[in-house]
Amino acid sequence: MNNITTINTLDPNRIPEHIAIIMDGNGRWANEHGKPRSYGHQMGVETVRKITSECTRLGVKFLTLYTFSTENWNRPATEVAALMGLVLSSLEDEIFMKNNVRFQVIGDIERLPKEVQQKLQETMEHTANNSAMTMVVALSYSSRWEIVKATQEIAADLAAGKIAATDINEQLISEHMTTSFMPDPDLLIRTFWPDFDEEGLHKAIADYQRRQRRFGKTEAQVEAEQK
Repeated sequence: MNNITTINTLDPNRIPEHIAIIMDGNGRWANEHGKPRSYGHQMGVETVRKITSECTRLGVKFLTLYTFSTENWNRPATEVAALMGLVLSSLEDEIFMKNNVRFQVIGDIERLPKEVQQKLQETMEHTANNSAMTMVVALSYSSRWEIVKATQEIAADLAAGKIAATDINEQLISEHMTTSFMPDPDLLIRTFWPDFDEEGLHKAIADYQRRQRRFGKTEAQVEAEQK
């Protein structure tokens, strides 16, 4: 199935509201092409531009890019420094203002260099009124970090007498998550990132649209509700 056929079969009314992508393999991609790892990260930025533009065009409302995990701090210092420099240079107004995209970031931002923190904050403020799509970049992020952070905040409120133990429920925990401002992902993609393109995105969405989302129910229950 070529890309023209794939995109023509997409149902515009069933585009995922929230797509999350694990951007994997920049370094391996560079090695396979005989280039330094930093080159792979640079090419990864070009892919970000392409996928952001296409997601906006398709009507995706939230695009989360898992960019740099807390475990990535264990990489060589030179590579981490290069990645931080790339963050600074890639946060261009063009990608956000041209596509009317709001920028948000999640993660342990305080671990990042001060100049990176400042640039992230400036970009969030400058794009705050953009409304076509929200791009969420996960930097220095892991689910374990987020759970610990939420637990610490709830424990502090409990110790201060602001809440009772019986107040702790799923809703309260969700409110303390850094991801609380957006819906859960509808589609999670893990890909060899520099090679990912619009065609790959279209195929992933087409596969998503062929699935029956049950949310814990049986097939018979879902079909009965759709009648």
